[in-house]
Amino acid sequence: MFGLLLEWLVLSAAFFGTAQLLEGVKIESFGSSLVVTAIYATLNLFLGWLLFTVFAVGTLGLGYLFAFVTWWVIGAIMLMLTDAFTKRLSVKGFGTALVASAVISLFSSVGHWVVNTLLA
Repeated sequence: MFGLLLEWLVLSAAFFGTAQLLEGVKIESFGSSLVVTAIYATLNLFLGWLLFTVFAVGTLGLGYLFAFVTWWVIGAIMLMLTDAFTKRLSVKGFGTALVASAVISLFSSVGHWVVNTLLA
């Protein structure tokens, strides 16, 4: 349970940091970032794998072969869906969502590495 909460905090910090860095992404506060992260994670849990499968089949396996690109695009789609579900997140357009998806992934990866290093 502690690990799940820690993962949520790291991803929330990644969202908040991305909003501070990118002009086209707005999150009001860190508290709003916690809510946005919960919505994003829930959408990703229920729709992420479905979209990945659709992309992989629809591209005749290329989506699976280039999974990192597919997940990057799916992350951007999840950001746009999260934006539609809450007023706490604002993303200007799909191009901004693509950049934000990459930045969130970078911040999240670094955050997870730091946390795992400190707890090891």
